[in-house]
Amino acid sequence: MKKILIINGHPDKESFNFGLSESYKKGAQKSNAEIKEINIRELDFNPNLQFGYRKRTELEPDLIKAQETLKWAEHIVWVYPVWWGSVPAIMKGFLDRVLLPGFAFKKREGSLWWDTCFKGKTSRVICTLDQPPWFYTLINRCPSHNAMKKLTMNFIGVKSVKITSIGPIRLSKDTFRQKWLKKIEKLGEKNK
Repeated sequence: MKKILIINGHPDKESFNFGLSESYKKGAQKSNAEIKEINIRELDFNPNLQFGYRKRTELEPDLIKAQETLKWAEHIVWVYPVWWGSVPAIMKGFLDRVLLPGFAFKKREGSLWWDTCFKGKTSRVICTLDQPPWFYTLINRCPSHNAMKKLTMNFIGVKSVKITSIGPIRLSKDTFRQKWLKKIEKLGEKNK
């Protein structure tokens, strides 16, 4: 039984992103996976890494629990909208505050290199766009995809990261959205 963590980074619980999270969960339940969820919007924490890495900022209880859940997971699913070529501010704050040195990676003494703490885990990114995915890829060069896959997940040791881009969402019809909800449910069922 696979341990799956679904993390939703959209600040609006009525967004299409929450529908996508539910579809993935519904599919994963069909496979008898063990599922936990983090809706970042519901956490009580300061998203500002106030002192950078110079001085430790104490973690709030919700972030301590989030770290425990991240360690527990074998497959981490991220669901969020791409805003300004990046993730929503609350999700960026979550990443900054949770994926800390000593937890997600370990700096080597006297070296620019590091050791990863999330080896063996896999990840799926499901993100929504207000532009066609081909445009985001060819013209804009996928800045949020690169940040999440290479500079975040790969950096902490998650080597297998698959990305599903859905767009354009703005002005999309219900048939378009329903089609995607079904596709995401199938991804959940396959635990991919």
